[in-house]
Amino acid sequence: MKKWLLGFFSLFLISNSFAQQTELDVIQRNSEQNELKIFDNRFRIDYQVDEITLLFFRQKGTPAVILVRPDGSKIYATTSLGDMNIEWFDDETYDIIKIKKPMPGPWQAIGKILPDSKLMILSDIELHVDPLPPLLFKGETIKVTGRLTNGGKPIEEGLFRDLVTLNVDFVSTNNKDYLNFGAKLVPIAELLDDGKGYDERPGDGVFTGEFALNFASGEWQPEYEVRTPILRRSLVKDPIIIENAPITFEFSEAGEGEEHHQLTLNVNTEKVQPESLIYQGTIFYPNGETQAFNLEAQDKAVRELTLINYDWGVYEVELTLFGSNVNGREFVAKIDKQEFEIDKPIEAVPEQPAPILLEINQEPELPPEPELDVEQIIIWAVVGNVLIIFIGFIVIRVFIQKKPLLGGLMSKLKKNKKGQEEQKVAGSEQKSDSSDEILNLSLPDE
Repeated sequence: MKKWLLGFFSLFLISNSFAQQTELDVIQRNSEQNELKIFDNRFRIDYQVDEITLLFFRQKGTPAVILVRPDGSKIYATTSLGDMNIEWFDDETYDIIKIKKPMPGPWQAIGKILPDSKLMILSDIELHVDPLPPLLFKGETIKVTGRLTNGGKPIEEGLFRDLVTLNVDFVSTNNKDYLNFGAKLVPIAELLDDGKGYDERPGDGVFTGEFALNFASGEWQPEYEVRTPILRRSLVKDPIIIENAPITFEFSEAGEGEEHHQLTLNVNTEKVQPESLIYQGTIFYPNGETQAFNLEAQDKAVRELTLINYDWGVYEVELTLFGSNVNGREFVAKIDKQEFEIDKPIEAVPEQPAPILLEINQEPELPPEPELDVEQIIIWAVVGNVLIIFIGFIVIRVFIQKKPLLGGLMSKLKKNKKGQEEQKVAGSEQKSDSSDEILNLSLPDE
């Protein structure tokens, strides 16, 4: 079975200058060498190599390198996109080029490559990490280190850490017997070789990470992953158990007239050594005050902590535990914040005299609704309809037909009145004539 060869150009400064050589070292399929010296950016690939990955470190901001095949043809980063046998990734400071079935013979790289280069032949990249402790507690923070090897030998090139990423995830085993059943993947940490945090020295090939176990307890499987722009390696470890904090709490509320509440801390002696435990934390009172406390180590499985009685409200306790487990491993665990709430007392309501309570509780009686009279409803309905008809007649007569409202009736009334007046005048005249005649008859003749 053929071995896949991954070649990385890793460039670094050395104290002595590199002596010129007349012949190029050959990259062979079964070579046990991890790195080869190159002269004038030239190297030679053996005919049995099936695949090679080249890594060039160059000056920051300079263009990508150009590869020259043995036949003189050139490979550019831009023209390689359409070639199925070439995969090219370029960054500000390096190029990674993966070539399948490379042409045997002498190759050359053109570009602002850093001086004094070596060609690394990575035939078997492996990640090695320190085993996790067998007994872990929720809230612990632990240090984990890892190393990358090439053919069983450590990769110690300082520039190599600039393009590699080591991530650690915890995956739930979905064991129904534990609290983390069905939990999602938890990203734990990134292992770095930068000389910061828990890492001791930058660029020494030792990658260090800080594991903060501040998630659900239960059975978890650690998964480590190494990533470069075109390379990925993963490592899956055996499942581990993360235990709950090795102490439990009991809160006793102060009685009437007492000045202190009592908080009892019960130690799980099957998990930790009680004589090694040191307690350090802070109490947060309902009125906003805080109180720092410290309990020195004692060979007791039960410890007591007093809290000032500030009446009702929420009391909070933050606690960090220092000690050794039953295996003798020292640990530091930050315990989840504990909250204890005292309810507000119910104020007694003074009793009211019975009559006053009755007057308050009784609602005023509403007057009875009058009964409906059917005859009145009918009469009002008829009157309303007649009134509507009359109003409609007036509107049509006056505004639509433009006729006087009473019309001929008024003229007839006027004629009748005039006739009556004429009759009265005629009667009076007749009466006066008759009276004259009577008077004349009564006068004597002369």
